[in-house]
Amino acid sequence: MSKNIDQHLSQAVANGAVPGIVALAADAKGIIYRGAFGQRGPTDSAPMTENTVFRIASMTKAITSAAAMKLVEQGRLGLDQPMKEIAPELGEAVVLTGFDAAGKPQTRAPKRDITLRHLITHTSGFSYDLFNKDVGSYMEYHQLPSIATCRYGSLRAPLVFDPGERWEYGIGIDWAGRIVEIVTGMKLGEYLDQSFFQPLEMGDTSFVLRDDMKPRLVQAAARTPDGVTVLDFEFPSDGDFHMGGGGLYSTGPDYLKFTRMILGGGAVGGARVLKEETVKLMGQNAIGDIVVPPFVSDNPAMALSADLFPGQIARWGLSFVINTEALPGGRAANSLAWAGVHNTFYWIDPTSGLTAVLMMQLLPANDPQVLGTLVGYEQALYASR
Repeated sequence: MSKNIDQHLSQAVANGAVPGIVALAADAKGIIYRGAFGQRGPTDSAPMTENTVFRIASMTKAITSAAAMKLVEQGRLGLDQPMKEIAPELGEAVVLTGFDAAGKPQTRAPKRDITLRHLITHTSGFSYDLFNKDVGSYMEYHQLPSIATCRYGSLRAPLVFDPGERWEYGIGIDWAGRIVEIVTGMKLGEYLDQSFFQPLEMGDTSFVLRDDMKPRLVQAAARTPDGVTVLDFEFPSDGDFHMGGGGLYSTGPDYLKFTRMILGGGAVGGARVLKEETVKLMGQNAIGDIVVPPFVSDNPAMALSADLFPGQIARWGLSFVINTEALPGGRAANSLAWAGVHNTFYWIDPTSGLTAVLMMQLLPANDPQVLGTLVGYEQALYASR
């Protein structure tokens, strides 16, 4: 089955879409495809290998949400519980309504409390200072650090709408990770290691780039008018909190163990980390009639605006995007997916019994050549079954 997939991915590297790629796929029985192509970066000629370490950025979100849901199934958190009961600062959040003539932010109190459901479905009202220029202006006015610093002050960002009223990508899952830390009394990485990484044998997944991982780290890169160049891009590992929305390093095989666990209803390889009913709930629409709109970015160097599923309605689970219609030649309706800003991708297709990861390392997110590589990989994978 691998010939056409190999050809597509190796051609993507040859055409300059990305310096290198790692791709894996599995069904209920085990791994059905694995491949590594190209090199580890624009100036790193070491060949890309399966154990190459990637910055998985927002692919961290599903893992953090799974941690929060584990606490829900244990009765230590409520999905619709006001989170100010855990973190009082969330009761002080304000809605940004605009700026006066002098540039001073204008705010009001939100109409309702922020719940865990809001935080892990991007319906809390939080946005990203990295993508929303109004939030960036608010943070600058109040001299608050960016979420990229992993400092407590970064969590004092404003809301841009009332909780539960619409969807916007933001720091909600960073807050959910902080909630996990407060409830467990552990750093998020420690809790994830104990509850997920050790039982799932995800030994190459960590918020801290260990010495054994550094030689295998892919170069961060960006596409510029002058071509693909090396980029200095790292989140701090010594911040006030572990960045539950984007701070993990991982490998293709490690992340596939996580997606296989979701595909397997909370268990894989004899290790159960979540109850089946919890995973079922995580894969259902959790935002009602709210629609996940096309992704909008005010920072094209970091991410390009893009319509994730043209011509169809997208929903959100706990915490995955859900396509409500099948993709041409690819995943079935009601599959679960997301990605990282460096163009790392995964999807979980319960209907077809298939999950896959595609790992690259190039900014901006939603780069057209990269998205073409993803679509071609998905279609070649399904055509080969």
